[in-house]
Amino acid sequence: MKNCIRIPRILLPENGFETWSVIACDQFTSDRAYWERVKHSVGDKPSTLNFILPEVYLGEEDEIRIKEIHENMYRALEEEQLTKLNRGFVLCERETKSGTRRGIVAAIDLEAYTCNRGEVSPVRSSEEVVASRLPARVLVRRGAPLEFPHAMIFYQDKKNRVIRRLLGEDLEKLYECKLMEGGGKIRGFFVPEYLAQDVVEDLYAKNEPYFAVADGNHSVAAAKAYWEEIKGGLTADELANHPARFTLVELVNLYDDAVEFHPIHRLVKGIEREAFCDFFSKRIKCKRKGNVLYPSLPPRAQTVETVDEAIEEFVRVNGGTIDYIHGEKELVSFASEEDAAGVALSPIEKDGFFDRLKDGGNFPKKTFSVGEGTEKRYYMEGREISYD
Repeated sequence: MKNCIRIPRILLPENGFETWSVIACDQFTSDRAYWERVKHSVGDKPSTLNFILPEVYLGEEDEIRIKEIHENMYRALEEEQLTKLNRGFVLCERETKSGTRRGIVAAIDLEAYTCNRGEVSPVRSSEEVVASRLPARVLVRRGAPLEFPHAMIFYQDKKNRVIRRLLGEDLEKLYECKLMEGGGKIRGFFVPEYLAQDVVEDLYAKNEPYFAVADGNHSVAAAKAYWEEIKGGLTADELANHPARFTLVELVNLYDDAVEFHPIHRLVKGIEREAFCDFFSKRIKCKRKGNVLYPSLPPRAQTVETVDEAIEEFVRVNGGTIDYIHGEKELVSFASEEDAAGVALSPIEKDGFFDRLKDGGNFPKKTFSVGEGTEKRYYMEGREISYD
């Protein structure tokens, strides 16, 4: 049985965790004001904001921004802004209005990962990966000495054995802080290598576990794409141990009480609103409230596929762009723009989540969100990927 989990040496900042930690780059993609507030809060302090390309800015001097990201990473190393821990995991406790969600920051082997429909692997994407969204992320990774990922990966542990074992240990607290912009609170505890190995053994105790990327599907897919780029020129030893073969993730139990599935709504922009609403309503039975349509369909993956097909058909013929919005209030707000309309979706159920992924299946792109927008993973832990 091949183990696809790696016990890494994790990087953390020396101090200033509250301004260091910012939300995932693929959040608030229609809310430039959010990211401007984050930039103001960070100021000139060390922050993971300097290591990411928020997608709200995509298409605006990407090459210049990515060059600055790489320079900022090297500067952080040269100025010793980061501390490298001994090999081990980090136990995270994230407090939000959904409760306290616990996860384990570890590394996964990208050789064990696939996002291709029909392919079976120990680690796979939970949703369709859109190829056009990968190039900018690969460019960020290419030439970067560090990674600060936001991916969350589900595993199944109905009795919560893995986390209960760690909660019974006297672990060293690494950080505790409030997260900016309503992100709640977070604590991190160091899991030394010998206990980390016990965690791995627990995960593999009964049979080979199955892991699914819950959040950050495109982040993991980009890491895989970059690894495929470079591995052809490596020696056998380098192939086995090169740090870019692995990527840092947070392992989260699907059955954690604080794991809640929320829908990701569709916002259609740059359109003639009434023409879109008329087109959509003729194809899918729905209710309309203001500028938002509510399909009268069951909360399942097939509904998302049906909705996306209708929206994409309209955009192909009439133009416009599609964005993905977390939160119904936010959708209503953005849909109030003169040339916009929204389509609100319902959350899927946890039961049957892994069944959908059997035999290489996955969910349509942007089917669900783990928590609301502010509950998404914030960047905190990092890792070297150009050398170890």
